[in-house]
Amino acid sequence: MSDFSSSRFLTVAEVAEMMRVSKMTVYRLVHSGEMPAVRFGRSYRVPEAAVEQYLKNSVVDGRTESA
Repeated sequence: MSDFSSSRFLTVAEVAEMMRVSKMTVYRLVHSGEMPAVRFGRSYRVPEAAVEQYLKNSVVDGRTESA
């Protein structure tokens, strides 16, 4: 199991602001399993490292391939 003792957790609203997307987009990512989150009562918290990892994995290479 992961050790979260040194992790910083962000709210869905903080993640949405950081990524410049809506909160609904973040909820979709969490519910689809694309972004890990921990549920505390009725709210979710996302480890900051998970947001960073998601963004690293989502980088699109702007180069085009010749056909």
